[in-house]
Amino acid sequence: MKVVGVTTQQEAHIASNERPFRINEVLIIMDKLQGELMGEVVETKSYNRYIPLNINGGMVDSSVIESLKAIGYSIDDETIHIAKIRLLEEAQYPVETGSDIRIPEFEEVKGLMINCSPREGLVAGVIKSTEEMTNGMDNSLQDIAPLFEDGRLKEQRGIPFIFDIKSMHQYPHIGIFGGSGSGKSFGMRVLLEEIMKLNIPTVVLDPHFEMDFSTCADYLEEKYKTDFKNKFKCLQIGYHVGVNFSDISTEDLKNLLGASGSLSDAMSNVVDVLHKRRDSYQSFYDRLKMLSEAQDMGSIAKMDRIIQSCDNHVERERWKQCKELFEKYDKSCPSSSVKGIIWRLTRLYNDGVFSNDIREIIDGIKAGKLVVIQGNIRLLQVFATYLLGSIYRKRRDYKDAQYKNAAADYFPPFIIATDEAHNFAPKAYDSPTKSVLKEISQEGRKYGVFLILATQRPTLLDETITAQLSTKFVFRIVRSSDIQTIKEETDLTNEEAKRLPYLKSGDAFISSAIIGRTIPVRIRAAKTSSPHTENPFDELVNQRTEEEKKFLKLIKEKLPITDVNINQVLEEIESQTDHSVTFDVDFLKSRLEELVEQGKIRKKKTAFCVSYEEIS
Repeated sequence: MKVVGVTTQQEAHIASNERPFRINEVLIIMDKLQGELMGEVVETKSYNRYIPLNINGGMVDSSVIESLKAIGYSIDDETIHIAKIRLLEEAQYPVETGSDIRIPEFEEVKGLMINCSPREGLVAGVIKSTEEMTNGMDNSLQDIAPLFEDGRLKEQRGIPFIFDIKSMHQYPHIGIFGGSGSGKSFGMRVLLEEIMKLNIPTVVLDPHFEMDFSTCADYLEEKYKTDFKNKFKCLQIGYHVGVNFSDISTEDLKNLLGASGSLSDAMSNVVDVLHKRRDSYQSFYDRLKMLSEAQDMGSIAKMDRIIQSCDNHVERERWKQCKELFEKYDKSCPSSSVKGIIWRLTRLYNDGVFSNDIREIIDGIKAGKLVVIQGNIRLLQVFATYLLGSIYRKRRDYKDAQYKNAAADYFPPFIIATDEAHNFAPKAYDSPTKSVLKEISQEGRKYGVFLILATQRPTLLDETITAQLSTKFVFRIVRSSDIQTIKEETDLTNEEAKRLPYLKSGDAFISSAIIGRTIPVRIRAAKTSSPHTENPFDELVNQRTEEEKKFLKLIKEKLPITDVNINQVLEEIESQTDHSVTFDVDFLKSRLEELVEQGKIRKKKTAFCVSYEEIS
């Protein structure tokens, strides 16, 4: 392997007639004047005698061809492999043409590839094109990142990529970007598994009900298996967790009511005026309802007549309260705004948002667990508005008290992770959840609160938040607008950006301020599996097969079935199944014909009727 062509202090062309070059592999140039220079292959091509070297121009120019001839390559007879190599550190002078090139040993690249030990960092995968540099690799780095490829588990080949999570204190927040089927959710699962390994408190917003870590992946060998059952808990909004109405402030209540759509100034004023400290849901709802009824009545005179005509004390007192509320708040609280608040409040109540509280989440964070909050997108947007603001304030208040040397209950640092992040922090409009995430993205580092945000559409994610993501895992992306956003927010080269639409599922570019350069990584095999791993078309086949088994079992003891006894068979089936299964004659015959086609029963024609019989 030799340096060929005109060189610069940053780049050079290299050639070999023995081995092809791999994209992103690291090589050492042995420059006689400057010593050993380390560089990364950023572009590569191969030529043979059937393909002229200058057929397309590009990276092969006349200087490359002339130097190949001068060095001794037979460009008319041999296959020539040519690559562009970019130096990791700028040289003092242009690289000397003709310099030899060699593959580095592990110790020479250890400082470049490994930032922390597997016990202290997140083992995310294997750095691509490092297979030839593993000789002499530490035992602690071997066999810790098996890969899942071509439907089966494969042993680790190459140097593992270990993310130094402690460095997030200086370079906070992680973004995970990738289109559908790119391995984005798979990559997020791997990161969360590693976070659980380190017992770092984490809150996960799970709109797809897939971040369950209780099922071990069926492809794993015994030595790789890890039990996460005691390290996480799944909680559903409205069933396990909710908002304790009595604990929320007026501002929290406005955020909750505005999560599914911004409140008008008049609606905001209704909440400010009518919500009292320590209100229960019922007391606040009753106050709104009484004011609305009084406004529908329209005049104090009408209410006075109702009060005088009431038959019982309870009803009389209620209308007196309606009258008081009307006199006090009618002018400052428009009727339409009061009705709007009632509608939103009732909707939240019916969704179960005001059932239970967040105590179980708080306990999970304090215990160092990963807490998965499950619900549909709209419910999560509403609940996250309250939850994230609440736990962030607890951590911030503790750190502020610590700074002031005041007493305060300890609340640990934690991570917030979510898929479909563009729904929680959209670029196009403001939302309560977005304001909380924006504040955490800008100030969370000081308080030890960090974000892991995954999305298929980085273009739709708020730009301020995107800019704060110091580390970005970039999986396959097809949309040109999203690729452009990625190029603006990372140090991906044009060549790497061109490869984004063609990345294999599970392959990613990791661009991080912690590392200082972009690294291509194959994400390791997940140790747990999602509940949604079954192929839907396999599901159809399995379901149909199961139904056929049940039907065959149901009618087998009733064979033979003929035109003479078919009505009796129908009656027996209905009574036997307590009328949970009902067929008509035509439907039963069509199902029997299907079993005949499958060879599970036989059809026999006689002079008088058709008979469906068991195969003897």
